[in-house]
Amino acid sequence: MKNRLMPELLKKGGFTLLELLIVMIIIGLLAALIGPKMIGRVGESRQTVAKQQIEGFSSALEMYKLDTTKYPTQEQGLEALVAEPQGTVNWKGPYLKKKFVPKDPWGNNYVYVYPGEHGDYDILSYGADGNTGGDDEDKDVASWE
Repeated sequence: MKNRLMPELLKKGGFTLLELLIVMIIIGLLAALIGPKMIGRVGESRQTVAKQQIEGFSSALEMYKLDTTKYPTQEQGLEALVAEPQGTVNWKGPYLKKKFVPKDPWGNNYVYVYPGEHGDYDILSYGADGNTGGDDEDKDVASWE
């Protein structure tokens, strides 16, 4: 006994407007639930990138010191890692892979302090707000933490 409905169902193609609306509502609900959680991760990932860049600067500064016997002065700043400062002996840079000092993930310059208050030198980013202190994405990222 053949099912006479089967060929009829196979001929019918596509989706109805109601089916499309239901799928769109489901996608909208998922986006509403997942979206805010993902946006919160952006700030967290920028903090992580800043920490990694500071670690890279620290490694480059140690190589700089091995070659020149001292860290760059505060006036020379992190630029001394990519361009030879005047009067420096045995500079064998650039000490960063890129031929420039990158900005922090929020587009601000890193702050280099020499001599540092927390170590030989201090490197920090003031976070999203560009000011000292703050919470979450505004929190400072520093080489001594």
